[in-house]
Amino acid sequence: MYNISKEKALIMHIDLNSAFATAEQQAHPSLRGKPMGVTNRISKECCVIAASYEAKALGIKVGMRRSEVMAICPKFILVETDPPKYNDVYRKLIKIMKSYSPKIKMKSIDEGLLDFHGLEPILKGQSLTEIGYEIKQRVRDEIGDYMRINVGIGSNRFLAKQAAGWHKPDGLDKIDHTNLIDYYKSIKLTDLTGIAKHNQARLNSYGMMTPIDFINADELLLKKQVFKSITGTYWYRRLRGYEIDDYETNLGMVGRQWMVKDPSSKNDYLLPCLSYLCETTGMKLRFRQVEARGVYIGLSFQNGEYWQSRQTYKTPFYTNQEIYQKMLELFNKRPHGTVKFIRVYCYNLVPSGRNQMNLFEDAVKKEWLTKAVDEINEFYGIFTVYSAGSLDGKKIIKQKIPFGGTDYFDLLLKQS
Repeated sequence: MYNISKEKALIMHIDLNSAFATAEQQAHPSLRGKPMGVTNRISKECCVIAASYEAKALGIKVGMRRSEVMAICPKFILVETDPPKYNDVYRKLIKIMKSYSPKIKMKSIDEGLLDFHGLEPILKGQSLTEIGYEIKQRVRDEIGDYMRINVGIGSNRFLAKQAAGWHKPDGLDKIDHTNLIDYYKSIKLTDLTGIAKHNQARLNSYGMMTPIDFINADELLLKKQVFKSITGTYWYRRLRGYEIDDYETNLGMVGRQWMVKDPSSKNDYLLPCLSYLCETTGMKLRFRQVEARGVYIGLSFQNGEYWQSRQTYKTPFYTNQEIYQKMLELFNKRPHGTVKFIRVYCYNLVPSGRNQMNLFEDAVKKEWLTKAVDEINEFYGIFTVYSAGSLDGKKIIKQKIPFGGTDYFDLLLKQS
């Protein structure tokens, strides 16, 4: 009736519970059992970027302003982020995951998946459920006794993630053809990853009020009328346990952004910070093995205005110096005003050609110098060698938690 996949559940999704808040509670026992959260920089109206389970139980959510949170819970404790601490947690989690499967994919810095397809002989008769409990214990033993993970097992990535969120915190569940329908009967539409209010309204307009209504829907209806695209077919198959999410998204841009610590209009304060942002952008470019043909810079001013500029070039570039020079040309054209936010990124990305032979001596020297600096930083630690122009910027700009993708986080770990 439902055409459900009979594929064996060999995908495991791991989610580190309230990762950054729990890491702080692990490091500081006095915070355990208390409503607390993490922010990038404490100020009167800063945002909560991670909340403990105790805080979530009170209705405190990520993105809330400090004043909102204190109105709910006057005893709420807010601490600033400590990225090196989270680096260590991330590094240890990846080490544990890689000891079970070479095929891992980190979806963000606090969740990832393991693919066990083709690894059945290595499992030596262990079920994924047994491995899941073993990983949970290793997290407590090797990362910290207060750290907890949710483990989900499914026949595709979607169901594995759903299973990981079924019984938070500290849950372990499996969803496959044997219990898929019962699971859908127990949840709401918005419990499905990817179905937020907009898609919920879209489904409701066609009479689909529950996940069971959704899975009962005809594929052609979903494709031609509900989603009006191939997305409808993707949902039809995803819900039934077929794998359609095993793909790499195209990299569109690489960059950094920074909320200026002390809003200013002075170049002697802003330029070292711009240089630092450009250096870290260059490192990310080379880490991803791409070069760029375009630069963008956007500035927010104290008076509420926003200014942006971009420029494309015929020849791709990748060095820190090239990126900074191009960004500086745009930056110097900005209107006068007190800058409170800077965003820079490189776009029009192409695969790197740096391994190709070059006939021009200057290009060869540039490549050798950049490669040498990167290798020194990789061996001795990030920013062992960097430009003098970035010296003050490195002191001013604090490393933030890189939400979403993990590539910059992996770069920091690789060079630590």
